[in-house]
Amino acid sequence: MTTLNGLAAISLTYVALLFGVAFFAERAAARGQVNWLRAPVIYTLSLSIYCTGWTFYGAVGSAARSGVEYLTIYLGPSLVMVGWWWILRRLVRIGRSQRITSVADLISSRYGKSNLLGVAVTILAVVGTTPYIALQLQSVTLSVDVFAHFDDTGTHTPPNTAFWVAAGLAVFTVIFGTRTLDSSERHHGVVMAIAVEAVVKLTALLAVGSFVVWGLAGGVPEVLERIDASPMGEWQINGGRWAGLMLLSAAAFLCLPRMFQVLVVENDSDTQLRTAAWAFPLYLMLMSLFVVPIAVVGMDLLPEGANPDLFVLTLPLSQNADGLALLVFLGGFSSATSMVIVAAIALSTMVSNHIVMPIWLELRRGTASVSGDVRQVVLLSRRLSIAGVLLLGYLYYALSGGGAALATIGLVSFTGVAQVLPVMLGGIFWRGATRAGAFAGLTFGFVTWLYTLYIPSLSGGVLIPDNWFIDGPLGLGWLRPEALFGIAGLDPLLHAVFWSLTLNTIAFLAVSMASFPSPVERLQAAQFLAVDAAPGGARSWLAGSAQTEDLMIMAQRILGARDAQAVFAREASRQGVEGDLPAPTPDFLQRLERELAGSVGAATAHAMVGQITGGMSVSVEDLMAVADESAQLMEYSARLETQSREISRTAAELRAANEKLTRLSVQKDAFLSQISHELRTPMTSIRAFSEILRDADGLSRADRNRYASIIHDEAIRLTRLLDDLLDLSVLENGQVNLNLSEGRLTDVLDRAVAAALADEGGHMRVHRRHKDEQIRLFTDLERLSQVFINLIANARKYCDAAQPELTIAANTQDGWLKLDFIDNGSGVGPEARDLIFEKFARVSDQKAGGAGLGLAICRQIVARLGGEISYIPELGGAAFRVKLPIRQDSTA
Repeated sequence: MTTLNGLAAISLTYVALLFGVAFFAERAAARGQVNWLRAPVIYTLSLSIYCTGWTFYGAVGSAARSGVEYLTIYLGPSLVMVGWWWILRRLVRIGRSQRITSVADLISSRYGKSNLLGVAVTILAVVGTTPYIALQLQSVTLSVDVFAHFDDTGTHTPPNTAFWVAAGLAVFTVIFGTRTLDSSERHHGVVMAIAVEAVVKLTALLAVGSFVVWGLAGGVPEVLERIDASPMGEWQINGGRWAGLMLLSAAAFLCLPRMFQVLVVENDSDTQLRTAAWAFPLYLMLMSLFVVPIAVVGMDLLPEGANPDLFVLTLPLSQNADGLALLVFLGGFSSATSMVIVAAIALSTMVSNHIVMPIWLELRRGTASVSGDVRQVVLLSRRLSIAGVLLLGYLYYALSGGGAALATIGLVSFTGVAQVLPVMLGGIFWRGATRAGAFAGLTFGFVTWLYTLYIPSLSGGVLIPDNWFIDGPLGLGWLRPEALFGIAGLDPLLHAVFWSLTLNTIAFLAVSMASFPSPVERLQAAQFLAVDAAPGGARSWLAGSAQTEDLMIMAQRILGARDAQAVFAREASRQGVEGDLPAPTPDFLQRLERELAGSVGAATAHAMVGQITGGMSVSVEDLMAVADESAQLMEYSARLETQSREISRTAAELRAANEKLTRLSVQKDAFLSQISHELRTPMTSIRAFSEILRDADGLSRADRNRYASIIHDEAIRLTRLLDDLLDLSVLENGQVNLNLSEGRLTDVLDRAVAAALADEGGHMRVHRRHKDEQIRLFTDLERLSQVFINLIANARKYCDAAQPELTIAANTQDGWLKLDFIDNGSGVGPEARDLIFEKFARVSDQKAGGAGLGLAICRQIVARLGGEISYIPELGGAAFRVKLPIRQDSTA
């Protein structure tokens, strides 16, 4: 028999394995190896956090108590995945386009980026999820108690098992759930650990089910006979309760913070969702396959009074199947821990974004771009929130006594989070839904749920006196928690579900129809409803007095310096602005707000941008865009505005093109003059010295050799120039044939460095990491070597550092090679960067020793090889990046 000490050692080993899996996945993601992490099967397995300790243990207990009613908990999500797939797809697309971080962020963003709604949903989610976390702690504690009962060494159950489990889960979640600030990014380590746990708990259930059917019952026919002879053979189905439970489980599947986290936030593509639409119902079917046989055999073989919630574990233990019992324990442990981890991540994000950050911003009003580190505030708040959420779960477990059936606790939580459903569906399908209506609906639903179900679940008159349940508050019998408005006789759960969702929906619809949405609400509604047809959004910011430098400082404090600079550089490139500071246009402000929303939520990002710009202003065009009665005027105005922007953009492009053509014309004239000089000089030397050799008498052998060498060198120089001109012409006309072969990058670079620096005398130092260059390429290696030689030779000629150095750095990502050539000189000036790859361009007439065709040839070769070459100013010095596919298409 496995002792409790052995059980603890096995559990710790299993947790260490999960740490290793999560760490490996995080490292792989950091290296850019994310394709296998984004596989649809991983996404589908991550959805298994729906199957918690409730379904692992409690489904059997539910079957023993209520027959096949347990199936409703599986049918609800299956119907959502199959029948409501279009709703899931819309939620996923909204999440990607709006950079949604949680279910609270979704509601907040839809209803005018209202942080008040975000706070309301956050409080509801925390309170609603608390019983579920307590359920997981209870399931682990009960399973440990079972092992203590069967332990023949006399060892007693360790004290405070639930507390130490909660503490351990908090540590794991903090380590792997708050490694990055952007909550809309994928938690690859956590998701991979959950996928492993999904396989473990499914394997455990199938194993114990097979053991029961073929090991204890004697086969399928015998099991069917036992089922027919048991109360479950009567198949009594209460239609109303079944419908209510299926609706409840379907609503919870969409609204549970942990399910929203894996369904929407962790989703990467519609392909993942399409696979999960059939694969996840299949997973649920396998999880429920042996529930009834285990319940029936457990009631037959185990003593009367045995807890049916633990039949999955007590049956193997009663038959001395210790190995199977350990597997079952690990399966139950996986079911509990995976739910707690993801729920804690989701809830901590909501608490941080909608409670902590708004308070912090209010306390530091007017200092959004001055001092402090927002990243540290957000990360610290999320880590403390994780610990707080798990502490609340433990307190609920302690207050409730941990004695209720697992399924009962789970249904209490389901009913609480289901209050988000009317507001969620109304927000993504009804343009007229308003913030006031959403707040009213959530308030009525939440209060009704607390009063009719949540508080009664805390036994012993913890929050309200016991006589309220008998006589009602102040003796008003029609206000009794389980017989509201005088309607008695209903199942307490269905009573709470009916009244909470009914009052929620009525308040939501009535207040929405009686109120009028603000312009920002209408703009957000337009974006949410049009997410399938026209992603993107209407303009809602005016630049006002915003300074780009202030926006940069704020973005750096949230995103980090490197990521913020990359966002601003992309926008500057999009606007055609030199440097890395774009103009604070309305479009840019909206894009920046969306980037920040991935880290601190939509409402907080909106408030922070508002501090910089002096508040949000809605233009006349925006008001017309949301006024239904002005649809024709809106369309005409939008068309004029679009045409005006197009004209302005075209004019700017024409001015830029004209300036570039003027500079190219000057460069062309200089090129023709230079090429004439480059051709004439060697021809003159060849002619002069050949005449000397022909006409002069009495020349010594040494003189003849010297003159012949001069003629030979000048002929090579002339040939090289003509080769460059011919190469450029052939490449531009697409007449070159690629000679594809396989080779190592390091060998190509060795040859290029040797050729480019052959006559350089070691003046330039070259830094390389040979272990990063062990990459096998399938491309035209000779042409690629020509590109490398030109880039290295350019660095040798133009680097103006006192001690010239060249760094060559290679890395791969998603089948592409990125190779950077970075010298330590002053680089190329901003005025010349857009011309350096043109065939008439020359950076410096003083230093150039050729015709200036090298970079133009490089660009043509790299393009022919299926890649691109670019100048990267932010890397320092003169930095060129060559990006190529590792395997060139053999048909090219």
